[in-house]
Amino acid sequence: MAPRPPRSNSTLPPDDFEEHITDIDVGEEMRTSFLEYAYSVIYSRALPDARDGLKPVQRRILYTMADMGLRPDRGHVKSARVVGEVMGRLHPHGDGAIYDALVRMVQPWSLRVPLIDGHGNFGSPDDPPAAMRYTECRMAPGAVAMTTSIDEDTVDFKPNYDSRELEPSVLPAALPNLIVNGASGIAVGMATNIAPHNLVEVVQALRHLVTHPKASLEDLMRFIPGPDLPTGGKIVGLDGVRDAYETGRGTFRMRATARVESVTSRRKGIVVTELPYGVGPERVIERIKSLVQGKKLQGISDVKDLTDRHKGLRLVIEVKNGFHPEALLEQLYKLTPMEDTFGINAVALVDGQPRTLGLKELLEVYLGHRFDVVRRRSVFRRGKAADELHLVQGLLIAILDIDEVIQLIRTSDNASIAKERLIQVFDLSDLQATYILDMALRRLTKFSQIELDKRREELVATIAALDEILGDDARLRKVVSDELAEVAKTYGTPRRTVLLASAGQTVSAAVPLEVADDPCLVYLSSSGLLARTSDVEAPGEGGDRTKHDVLVAAVRTTARGQVGVLTSQGRLVKLDVLDLPTLPATANAPHLQGGAPLSEFLPLDPDERALGLCALTEDGPGLALGTRDGVVKRVNPELLANKDSWEVIRLADGDEVVGAVPLRTGDEELCFVSSDAQLLHFPAGGVRPQGRSGGGIAGIRLAAGQRVVWFGALAPEEDAVLVTASGASSALPGTEPGSVKVTPFSEYPPKGRGTGGVRCHRFLKGEDTLVLAWAGRGPARAAAASGAAVDLPEATGRRDGSGVPAAQPILAVAGPVGTLLAP
Repeated sequence: MAPRPPRSNSTLPPDDFEEHITDIDVGEEMRTSFLEYAYSVIYSRALPDARDGLKPVQRRILYTMADMGLRPDRGHVKSARVVGEVMGRLHPHGDGAIYDALVRMVQPWSLRVPLIDGHGNFGSPDDPPAAMRYTECRMAPGAVAMTTSIDEDTVDFKPNYDSRELEPSVLPAALPNLIVNGASGIAVGMATNIAPHNLVEVVQALRHLVTHPKASLEDLMRFIPGPDLPTGGKIVGLDGVRDAYETGRGTFRMRATARVESVTSRRKGIVVTELPYGVGPERVIERIKSLVQGKKLQGISDVKDLTDRHKGLRLVIEVKNGFHPEALLEQLYKLTPMEDTFGINAVALVDGQPRTLGLKELLEVYLGHRFDVVRRRSVFRRGKAADELHLVQGLLIAILDIDEVIQLIRTSDNASIAKERLIQVFDLSDLQATYILDMALRRLTKFSQIELDKRREELVATIAALDEILGDDARLRKVVSDELAEVAKTYGTPRRTVLLASAGQTVSAAVPLEVADDPCLVYLSSSGLLARTSDVEAPGEGGDRTKHDVLVAAVRTTARGQVGVLTSQGRLVKLDVLDLPTLPATANAPHLQGGAPLSEFLPLDPDERALGLCALTEDGPGLALGTRDGVVKRVNPELLANKDSWEVIRLADGDEVVGAVPLRTGDEELCFVSSDAQLLHFPAGGVRPQGRSGGGIAGIRLAAGQRVVWFGALAPEEDAVLVTASGASSALPGTEPGSVKVTPFSEYPPKGRGTGGVRCHRFLKGEDTLVLAWAGRGPARAAAASGAAVDLPEATGRRDGSGVPAAQPILAVAGPVGTLLAP
């Protein structure tokens, strides 16, 4: 059997293959292909036209939406429908690129004047938008200004990609879009990056350039001092802006808008309300977390993004206690995108060629385009008005002899003969005769000679006005200027970006990041507020009266130190001074409205109260404590470094501490005041100091059913007073004002420890107990439960006299702040 011949996949003879092989130069082919690709990218994709500021895809989107009738007063349609229409008719480069361009024209943080009104999730500065099938869109008012008069032969049209339709080569652009909204794009071998500006400022500069064509750059910068970014913020340093306006290239710094606020009663924070253009909050948060984890940024405890659609951007950076927020903010500017740079590279297409343009050149190119648009529009409108005037004049001729015209038409054999006879008899043009013949008889009912004469006059006036625009360059310039003014009035908004010539002296140069361990004062008020101040000198007599509250304890310490809080359960609790809110140092006693409640710093039991403050030291005479059952104790100074709290007195069941004060010298007088108006004071030297576990010794002998109302210590040389307030034991505490008496303390002789003391207040009818007592150096100040000051009577009361009615119930009494300072 003979072997089969080999199979061939081709039906052509072998010799024909050589006819389809072409020898080419690879280098030349690469060069040609690259140039064609570069040309396509530069002219058809990446660079905007200097006249309307739009890239081809953006122009095609707006033109298609205008052609579809998606005006601002119409309903939204699916974005996918617009993208499909654009891709099928004008832009066959994929739906992704079209939708990305559409999304950017929706986002208010991308464009200064958005051109598309979106409905749905169009993303955020950090997040991508939803798919086009989920979002909807329509033209924004600014897009109407971009496309207005496009059907009046104002711009040239060119064939689309398959030559089946026409598309505009540029839009009429009544809005100076390139300067107002900016542009960015990367082509082959070149790129563009133009910053957005304020529409009102740009229009002012354009109108000035219309009337002063030879205006200098300095003249124009009086109207446009710098960019106006959609996200606001600050521009620091204007030298780069000046360079960009002159040469088309320059760089400037953008800075976030931030302020220091009290985010809680205990902690301050940096609140960011505006970020640099193109920077989202997620990018800032991610950078801050990276720096904190890398130990390159200290002092931040938390970062929260509280941004919403109602309040706008709000990024809260909580600052740890012990760090200066102002200095930390300077570090955030240096290390995070809260300060960023923007490089202007104003490259755009002018007459089909890419050029780098300065500010004046950008304005001149746009004005030249608007002059051309208005001129072509005027020619178109004049032609339309002249055509209509020609027809109206024909109607006026015919309507004068309407019966003869009808008779002439009826007696003609056909339409062509009727038209010829109308032209001959009434001296009409071919167009006029055709118009009369095509007119339905029912339309003759609404015509009258008066109306036609009025319309003719209107058309004559319109043609004259348009001839004036076309024949007078000054008139043309005025029309363009007036239209620009109307655009600014309709679409203009106030400036958002603050321009700073320089950053000024940085805070970090003058203020360290961490709070220094400087001396300070810590205060405790009668309503339980805590605060610290850098004023280490106690206020004088003239500054003792505060608007609200009274200070019941004060201690000197340092900003990074600790103080002790003495409680009614006989505990001493450590408190970090750095955690306390800082009040400004003033010549007057601090107003603790800026303080924070003690409950935010210490975990006290429900029935436990803070009585005073003390320094944590093992030097000095120690503490003096008095209990409700009349026990007194002096405690040796003792500091337990490994504990946050410890007991300083062992209390009997049902007993509690009513007074705890640091002793200055040990020579003070210890004083008890009981509920039955008995006062006892004796030298502190008569009480032997005990350790922490001691339970104290007898201080005052109480009658059955009585208790200690107040306990404290007084310096023997002080000009002290006693304040007592009486009331009924059956009344609810704080509901009855009672009777108040202020008596010089020298009226009360000392007695031995463990005795009953002397009477200090006589009860009136209906009164059977003391509700409040206090002794110390005057002048005494009193406060109600609300913190409001309560006036006290003069210190003229007799030792066992009764009081006078008080204006309102008194919560606490205190003396000058200087007398409260613990050693």
